[in-house]
Amino acid sequence: MRVGTFVLAAQFPGQGPGEALHRAVRSAEVAEQAGLDAVWLAEHHFVPYGTCPSAVTLAALLLGRTQRIRVGTAVSVLPTAHPVALGEQAALLHVTSGGRFTLGVGRGGPWVDLEVFGGGLKAYEHGFPESLDLLLRWLRDPAVAASGERYSFREVPVVPRPSDALTDSPGPEVVLACTSPASVRLAAERGLPMLLGMHIGDEEKAEMVALWRDCARAAGRPAEEIAGAAHVSAGVCQLADRRSDAAETLLKAMPGWLRQGLGAHMTVDGRERVMRDPHAYTELLCGLHPVGTPRLAADRLAATSERTGISRFALMAEGSGQLAATEENLRRLGAEVLPQLS
Repeated sequence: MRVGTFVLAAQFPGQGPGEALHRAVRSAEVAEQAGLDAVWLAEHHFVPYGTCPSAVTLAALLLGRTQRIRVGTAVSVLPTAHPVALGEQAALLHVTSGGRFTLGVGRGGPWVDLEVFGGGLKAYEHGFPESLDLLLRWLRDPAVAASGERYSFREVPVVPRPSDALTDSPGPEVVLACTSPASVRLAAERGLPMLLGMHIGDEEKAEMVALWRDCARAAGRPAEEIAGAAHVSAGVCQLADRRSDAAETLLKAMPGWLRQGLGAHMTVDGRERVMRDPHAYTELLCGLHPVGTPRLAADRLAATSERTGISRFALMAEGSGQLAATEENLRRLGAEVLPQLS
């Protein structure tokens, strides 16, 4: 089992984006010191829900600040990025970090980002498979051409090559965020591990893993690839000597952040959206994830792994909204929870 931290660079009420980003950088540094496996970086535009607009850019900084820990995007949003540009960035980070970079990609949402960056609603609703396949070819082939509906260009060489037979490097790992049966099938057919969201529980995640395996077998993926797929479960972690204290910390801080952050999202086409009740959503997260004593946290992670077959976790540790409390939370995760999982 591998445990990492999920960093949103969340801007809590009364804070500025600089404070949120400083906490994000420190989270990565402390996570490495605490012995965690990975740092997963979220990407958002124009909202205080998350103040990092480019997960690959922040990943580059953190790879330079750290020595051992893996750094991944969770996720880079493909409908607002050119797959070749993202592939070049991923290859650069993979090669220069000695293979410590993971590229997580996803479809995102129907937000105004699509208008600002020129992708449009069509890129979100229909263009994702084309973008994903172009990205994967860029990360695996020595030269790439395109003749798709959205992207069309003559063959060009891939420089730098992320996969190199001389160095025995297969290129960066790619993980796909999945929220629907369609995205699960897409990941399975391409042999990509899934990143599953924090809003769903063990039963739904187990169903998605089972569907992924069925679809992967139907697509003819190798048996060893199916058995060894290292899916990632996102969640929240807050540790305290009493479970009630851990939950109280999140219930005091997270609803304000959720209300402010989620409420700022604008749809690209004016469609109506229903926002979750921030307090009820925080209570749901406290019930689903390792929120409580270190013993409870270890038991919950082990139970989720057993029920779902998921071996990797990306846990949000910044739910207090405070730098010192986030650092303490990460250190306790490393010192008091990880040893119980080995």
